Amino acid sequence: MATVVAKTGIKREKGWLYYLDKKGDVSRARMARGGGKVPKGKPQKVEKCGIEREVGFLYFIDKKGNVSKVKMARSTSRRRTPARKTAARKTTTRRRTTARRKTAKKPARRKTAAKKTTRRKTTARKTAAKKTARRKTTARKTTARRRARR
Repeated sequence: MATVVAKTGIKREKGWLYYLDKKGDVSRARMARGGGKVPKGKPQKVEKCGIEREVGFLYFIDKKGNVSKVKMARSTSRRRTPARKTAARKTTTRRRTTARRKTAKKPARRKTAAKKTTRRKTTARKTAAKKTARRKTTARKTTARRRARR
């Protein structure tokens, strides 16, 4: 259940998005798809509240126009941990030359590539020939059936 943080009694207008800004005040901005053409401009402050946020809570403006908060539904694995201090990395004086070496390019094997393409062509020709042979046999069968019916 949500708990009321500040009683403001804001009346909402159509086409506006109401939210709690960084300073803890209630502001509103024009919605992109809310009420026609979106005018250019900065968000407007509706009411000054000065609410300090707590970690793990979601702040919103409820149906009555009051600022409320509710605990966020999160798993225990996502808990916020304090920032760890990392030790400064030691700089090494030795440069790594192995990573910068360029690898020698191997010459392309054209003979094997040519063989593969010829194999592909011959297999494609064989499959095409098989397909045409099948078509011819089915055509013969259908014409024979038609003649038998007459």
